[in-house]
Amino acid sequence: QGEAPPRPYFYLRRIEFLPQPSISATIVTGFTLGYNKKQKKYEQELEMEKVKSALEKALEKASLIGELTAEEKEAFKDQEKIKSVLAEFYKGKVNRDDLCQRLNGVSSQILKETQHTIVSLMRMESAPEEFALKKDALSAIETLKGKKNTSAIDNALKAVEKLLKDYRQRREGAVEEIRRAIEENPQLRMRPMRTPDGRTVMQPAGSIDEAVQAKMAEYLSELRMTYEEVFNQAIDVLKNELK
Repeated sequence: QGEAPPRPYFYLRRIEFLPQPSISATIVTGFTLGYNKKQKKYEQELEMEKVKSALEKALEKASLIGELTAEEKEAFKDQEKIKSVLAEFYKGKVNRDDLCQRLNGVSSQILKETQHTIVSLMRMESAPEEFALKKDALSAIETLKGKKNTSAIDNALKAVEKLLKDYRQRREGAVEEIRRAIEENPQLRMRPMRTPDGRTVMQPAGSIDEAVQAKMAEYLSELRMTYEEVFNQAIDVLKNELK
């Protein structure tokens, strides 16, 4: 269970276009991985909104058909507490020890639902700091559950973390790899062009920088699809460990 997921096939075959450092700043800025602050804020808000389960739906239903049971009310209070504490944790207002102390006594079922929500909000493009917070929250919550599976969950989290690190490195190194490949193999610059008389011929597609830009979209799309498949498998493994 501690083994990382299988490496994507990019590791098993030489990519047709490989990079080089002398690319313009505009291309690097356009394609290296960065983390948009608005996206981060949106994800945090979404995190809080989605810590929501059948209990909140039960509350909505209760407004139509009557009162919640005492057990449902208690569970709902636990959920509200978790949302509040997690919001503070993600903002750095409380640490892991504080989180554990304040969530101590919450039912294992509610803790498990919260873990599943956190995992479902993990994204391939999230910043390392964002993933680290989710990873820390998951591990901390696991220590509070009656039936713990700490070791297996930690191993599954490490596998996901390594996969995301590999993905970021491949994205960030893509420009250099593609440039190197195009310089080594001029055929990669060739593109089909239609002549005035209607014939289709292969001609170089502008400068090397233009060829790099043309290949980037194709490369990143293929890269993401490949990693996304393995990422989803790793997330499924992690969810299965949340007993």
